[in-house]
This record gives sequence, C-alpha cells and structure tokens, in this order.
Amino acid sequence: MLSHIENGLPTMVDVGGKAVTRRTATARAVVDFPREVFAQLLGEGSKEVSDLVGPKGPVFATAVVAGIQGAKRTSELIPMCHPLPIDGIEITCKVLGDHEVEVLCTVKTTHKTGVEMEALTGASIAALTLYDMTKTLSHEIVVRQLELVHKSGGKSDHGSADVAR
Repeated sequence: MLSHIENGLPTMVDVGGKAVTRRTATARAVVDFPREVFAQLLGEGSKEVSDLVGPKGPVFATAVVAGIQGAKRTSELIPMCHPLPIDGIEITCKVLGDHEVEVLCTVKTTHKTGVEMEALTGASIAALTLYDMTKTLSHEIVVRQLELVHKSGGKSDHGSADVAR
C-alpha cells in the first residue's frame, strides 16, 4: 500500500495516531574538489583545519549556517513532509584525504514522525553551499553520495549508531 496516495491522489500521511518518541537522523554528503583547487583552499595550513577560506569567505562556517536553514525549512521544500519541532541540528564539515569534504547533518526531534528528510536536506544544502562558496575556482567540483547513514526512534532504526551525534 502506498502511504501517500489516496483515491489516486497524493496525500499527506496522518500521523495523529502515532506515538511521540525521540527521533534522530544523520545524513552524509561528500564534496569532491579538484586537487589543485583544494590545495588552494587549504592554503598554508594542515589538513586538520576548522574552516577553508574561499573567494566568498569562510566556507565551512557558511555551509553550516545554510544547512541548518535548509533542515529547518524542509517541509516548505518537500510537499509531503510534516513541519516538525526541531530539538537540535548539528552539521560538521570534515576534510577527507587531499581533496574531499564530508558533510554530516544530524537532526533531532521529539515528535510523531522522523527527521530523515530534514537531515538529508541539511546535508545537501550544506554541500551545495560548499560548491557555491568555491565555484569561482572551478566548475569541476562534484557533490556526491548524499545518503541517510543513521536513524533512530519510531518503529524502525537504520544505520550505525557510531555516526549518530
């Protein structure tokens, strides 16, 4: 049975009868930079950086704020998503190897439905912001591997608890 189809028409699922539980979801996205562009963003610093600086300013800090805004606005962007009271959002940007950045977005709520879409939206908006903040250096930057890596609460859990925050 398709949960969002009723009488052949799209519908928003009624979650009124579901139990209120603590729900958490973590999503991941990877942004792949050309090596020479990434070296330019790193500058003289080591790979253990708290932020990259691009032509538009602090790259990670801007991406984190954008990702939080995106997660909070998920129900405005995706038609069948319920607006949710968000208890917390954490977004991290971490350098992987010599040319990639991993974005992790964890969203928490205490409600009747999960926050998977909020986590996925937050991770994708943060990754897109990384692209936007650095695109003047190259259009060969690739946003890839958007995925749900963990969810808990509700009737099913998914993924590794090691990634959850």
